[in-house]
Amino acid sequence: MEKVANTTQAQAWNGYEGTQWAAAQERWDAINDGFNSPLLDAAAIGGADRVLDIGCGAGRTTRLAARRADEGHVMGLDLSGPMLERARASAEREGLGNVSFVQGDAQVHPFEPASFDAAVSRYGMTFFGDPVAALANIRGALRPGGRLAFICAAEAEANEWLQALAALDGILPLGGFGAPGGPGMFSLADPDPDRIRSLLTAAGFAGTGVERVEAAGDWGTDAEDAAAFLLDSGPGRHLLSQVTPDARHLARRVLTEHLRPREGGGAVWLRSTSWLVTAVRPETGHG
Repeated sequence: MEKVANTTQAQAWNGYEGTQWAAAQERWDAINDGFNSPLLDAAAIGGADRVLDIGCGAGRTTRLAARRADEGHVMGLDLSGPMLERARASAEREGLGNVSFVQGDAQVHPFEPASFDAAVSRYGMTFFGDPVAALANIRGALRPGGRLAFICAAEAEANEWLQALAALDGILPLGGFGAPGGPGMFSLADPDPDRIRSLLTAAGFAGTGVERVEAAGDWGTDAEDAAAFLLDSGPGRHLLSQVTPDARHLARRVLTEHLRPREGGGAVWLRSTSWLVTAVRPETGHG
């Protein structure tokens, strides 16, 4: 991997976090798949388009975009070696020949200028130490008139999985967990979308739109399964590591009981709320 600006994120996504996401690809997709169609529809991907998937992870959105751009090409870019290994294996298994995966940091990756018609991202745009620099670098990779569409988390209060974790306040050291800030998955979670618009404008984008979208995700087969998955994910594991074994046991029991009313039909469904952000590279102006 070439130069990395976001070294802390690179360490996390090439350590436990990335390994856990890669191993649990199908489960994370079951949680987030409700945002795929809104994202890809917003990007207006055509059959011959060249598409960049930023923070592609295990490649679910990359592969879906490749089916839309069946005469074009889609490149997935991510910091995580374990997740990209899973992405390549999935693309090969599905017989997709118009995808490629590159390990790199979108904030500083040396994209070929004006080489993409569209850029998309499902939860991969919030991990930059310098979001304006990252967005400007991505803008430079788009042709004039090229389209950007991405999904990012909205405020914690609008996400039921975060509200479930909030039930553990006093058991786990939640602190400001879920509060807007960054870099991290909540860096663009401000309930006022004007901050997102200002970042895109500063990076040279135009025509910015910010729309609230919701989708229900399947977090597990029952409350015990969903609670274990939440607490074994990167954020949950980090919180558990800071408390005693007794507190960990209590956290699992309390979270399980909190999720019990959400069981039904062999699944635990929790609503996620996100921003769907769109913008274009102007035909003239910034280079």
